[in-house]
Amino acid sequence: MSVVDHNAIELSPRISEAEVADYVALLKPRVMSLVIFTALVGFFIAPIHVHPVLAFTSILCIAAGAGAAGALNMWYESDIDALMSRTANRPIPRGRVTRPEALAFGMTLAFFSVMTLGILVNWFAGALLAFTIFFYVAVYTMALKRWTAQNIVIGGAAGALPPVVAWVAATGSLSIEPILLFLIIFFWTPPHFWALALFRADDYARAGVPMLPVVAGPDATRLQILLYTVVLVAVAFAPWPLGYFDAVYGITSLVLGAAMLALAINVYRHREGGGASRATRKLFAFSILYLFALFATLLAEVVVHALAPSVW
Repeated sequence: MSVVDHNAIELSPRISEAEVADYVALLKPRVMSLVIFTALVGFFIAPIHVHPVLAFTSILCIAAGAGAAGALNMWYESDIDALMSRTANRPIPRGRVTRPEALAFGMTLAFFSVMTLGILVNWFAGALLAFTIFFYVAVYTMALKRWTAQNIVIGGAAGALPPVVAWVAATGSLSIEPILLFLIIFFWTPPHFWALALFRADDYARAGVPMLPVVAGPDATRLQILLYTVVLVAVAFAPWPLGYFDAVYGITSLVLGAAMLALAINVYRHREGGGASRATRKLFAFSILYLFALFATLLAEVVVHALAPSVW
């Protein structure tokens, strides 16, 4: 396990070499894009009309909050980022941005995203966004990631909250629909990230991060991926028979779920050599498509309902 001295002080100040692209990288734009998309779905499936300015403000604040969490994550994890090939080119390990700059940037974004959402939209949404940032940074990044193999399971709650925050921004209250979206993302997260961890296990071991393949081994990880995928498919399908989402969503969920489950079974069966690596990479890549297509179906249903309500 790596020992981190986060109180290390630079011996001499230096002028920052950071450019706009470096600060954009601190936001984790790929993660942010998924946050924005799932939040959009959570916002637009809400059964209420919201002024376009407030809608834009809500999504912008959620995106900024996600970026703040990403910057603070990179601030705290700069030591292990430098040890992993996947993250060694991030702005802090490259020396483009200093840790104090990343901390200030992340804290500023977090403050203004929460306050703007609270003042201009509603304080329930603002408080929930603040909790999401806190959970990702303090609970997942600081408390869980370096100390337990269940880090991604518990920490996945932070990534599952954006559609809930968006729904609350739109309605000012909670309901079963955003909770269903939360559960889908929550159970999607372990198989998605454990697939990544399987073919990046050496990286995590070098950095001393106790991801499941490092602690429990690849075979136990494959079993957990399969079990979580079974639960995910069931949870993602449930909203249709429960009457919360329409048949188009239900059928899409079944098709996507069957493909996701087949890939998880393939990962479980192939345990050695190039076949194992290919199976894991295919599952990781498809898992992104799975979540996008599932949520895109919900968004499309909203659009169709709005354009041709008589058809429904």
